[in-house]
Amino acid sequence: MSSSTPPAAATTDADTITVGARPLTPAEVVAVARSGARVEIAPDARARVAAARDLIERLADDPEPHYGISTGFGALATTFIAPERRRQLQASLIRSHAAGTGAELEREVIRALMLLRLQTLATGHTGVRPVVVGTYAAMLDAGITPIVREYGSLGCSGDLAPLSHVALAALGEGRVRTADGEETDAASALSAAGIAPLVLEEKEGLALINGTDGMLGMLLLAIHDLENLLDVADVAAALSVESQLGTDAVFAADLMALRPQVGQADSAARLRALLAGSAIMASHRDPAVCTRVQDAYSLRCSPQVHGAARDTLTHAALIAGRELAAAVDNPVVTSDGRVESNGNFHGAPVAYVLDFLAIVAADVASISERRIDRALDRTRSNGLPPFLADEVGVDSGLMIAQYAAAGIVSELKRLAVPASVDSIPSSAMQEDHVSMGWAAARKLRRAVDGLARVLAIEIVTGCRALDLRAPLEPAPATGAVRDLVRGAGVAGPGPDAFVSPDIEAVTQLVLSGAVARAAGDAVAAFTTSDFSA
Repeated sequence: MSSSTPPAAATTDADTITVGARPLTPAEVVAVARSGARVEIAPDARARVAAARDLIERLADDPEPHYGISTGFGALATTFIAPERRRQLQASLIRSHAAGTGAELEREVIRALMLLRLQTLATGHTGVRPVVVGTYAAMLDAGITPIVREYGSLGCSGDLAPLSHVALAALGEGRVRTADGEETDAASALSAAGIAPLVLEEKEGLALINGTDGMLGMLLLAIHDLENLLDVADVAAALSVESQLGTDAVFAADLMALRPQVGQADSAARLRALLAGSAIMASHRDPAVCTRVQDAYSLRCSPQVHGAARDTLTHAALIAGRELAAAVDNPVVTSDGRVESNGNFHGAPVAYVLDFLAIVAADVASISERRIDRALDRTRSNGLPPFLADEVGVDSGLMIAQYAAAGIVSELKRLAVPASVDSIPSSAMQEDHVSMGWAAARKLRRAVDGLARVLAIEIVTGCRALDLRAPLEPAPATGAVRDLVRGAGVAGPGPDAFVSPDIEAVTQLVLSGAVARAAGDAVAAFTTSDFSA
């Protein structure tokens, strides 16, 4: 499975994000990472940066050693470094720590990482010179994306290796990709953009690599995607409940109020709205027609599972918002002018919620796959043909589409195993407990992609099942989604055809937000017309 997401529409030069005036919002991070929004540094941020730098330069002249300013790093923190060797110390730090390996990271992840490090630099708590802040902003605006490798971060002392690859490019070393995606050396890309390579002074190397920016950037992108996917999950569940002749009575508001979980109530309300106005649902509300006592859990408990996922996402967004307001560095320049060592670079707060969201992705996909399987089983689908096949015995219908969903769900369960409990010591036991937040973020990106694909398969299945209930008409919302899918070239019931392109097409509709928008617009139109009537 790819861990990529489709690019958003390009922004214009008027879409500019101001850095340093206040904490960034998640939407601003997504805009820079995915849409190419420009950045500018707030004037008061430049003043704060300059003031903090003055303090660092005074300490650099102090005969007493100060960590990261006139000493080595990590296990070498007690080694005093003479003034004439400190530029070499900073450059050596970046070169040696740029030790990533593996596949290239996605452009959006690197841009998010760069923006978040820039935001911390602009707080005035790191002690870098204003030129360092300006260089990172200029690289983002020029579309210069350092090549960062997937493996290398333990999620403690910052995302050291990934951030070092970015810093190396700012020094004019290493490899980058230009705005048009071409690979080149960093020196050439900086020159072409009119950006002078940095020559780092005391403390600046540490300041560029001590942060949770990589894992936080991936968390923010995942939250953005999951907000959409949980809406899509409700749409997919509505398609399944409706087409399998399930009941919506179990989604009633008074039943939800007996268990006051916020996400559950929200999901149930969405299901009620998505199923409103359905002739298919109306066809079996009469107890004399429908004699089933209750639906299987995968239909009946959809709001409970989706709602728990929503509440978990809300918690993750709370943690992400706090981290966006942080200035993570070590040592850090305090507001009253002290330079203090600390442990704020430890990624545990972010790592935990990254792992928690991988559980969410796995379980929402799991219940979706169970709804798919019910639709294809003639003994449980309430009158639908086996595998929704056209000519049973000759055609296989969507049999293997369910196999694909089951395979993805199996992988998502493995990805749900937490990374954050798997600390491993490093740096000669100086860094003896690490968060593994970077690993948690990487597997979450894959989990989000897998969830999108399982939901797409449920939508393909549900839309075909809806058509097989003709001449009964679906609800306006589910009907709008069915029409969107058909408009994307996914055919309705008929002889077997090449299934993979259909799944890919609907996956793109899911990831782009088109499915959620189509359903939401139809609900709004139906509600308005209902009130008008």
